[in-house]
Amino acid sequence: MDVIFGTASLTAPVAAFRLFLALVVGGALGFERSWKREYAGLRTHILISLGSCLLMLLSIWIPEQYLGAKNGDPGRIAAQVVSGIGFLGAGSIIRLGNTIKGLTTAASLWFVAALGLAVGAGLYVPCGVALGLGLFALVVLDPIERYFFPSERFKHLVISYGGSADFPEKARKVIELEGLAIQSVDVEKNLKKGVSVVRYFVRIPTEVDTSNLYKRLKDIGGVEKVDLREKF
Repeated sequence: MDVIFGTASLTAPVAAFRLFLALVVGGALGFERSWKREYAGLRTHILISLGSCLLMLLSIWIPEQYLGAKNGDPGRIAAQVVSGIGFLGAGSIIRLGNTIKGLTTAASLWFVAALGLAVGAGLYVPCGVALGLGLFALVVLDPIERYFFPSERFKHLVISYGGSADFPEKARKVIELEGLAIQSVDVEKNLKKGVSVVRYFVRIPTEVDTSNLYKRLKDIGGVEKVDLREKF
């Protein structure tokens, strides 16, 4: 019972139990991120949670083993995890034009590191409560947030066309009439056989019917292909 409630001394079985629990905690958050096809998924969260737990165990073990737990600072190594995980989280943040993706994943990486530290320190109940609240925020509040605060999508609208030199301007008017906001425009002329390409980076409200947009763009004339992409 001492092992379960986090009151046992740091023995090999206790350390193994905490590492296993860290795997479960990291896997719970990582599964949710993988389910949503995020860049940092199941394995990443598990490794961060395990690593944080192991470092916390090391922070506790060194003073107990060499200093008698009198002059050691068990939080010294753990403190570096809190700041160091920020570099990894920053790598999951992607800027697309005027929008940013990956903030939630970056926050979950930081959060799962904190969970790993808590497990390593034997704070099982606070860790369990925090995990439950974290999953509530990620799973339950996600559809609620989308309902009350519908997000706008940012895409690259790529149009291949031939003929009229004023096509980009005509297309711009159609795009704006359909309710899309243009962030930037890039035109490449006469790439092959008189076909040019114009690329619009656009903000698309969730209620916009893209099929109607495609139809109106093709009605301009000279359109070879219309495509919405994440990247150029």
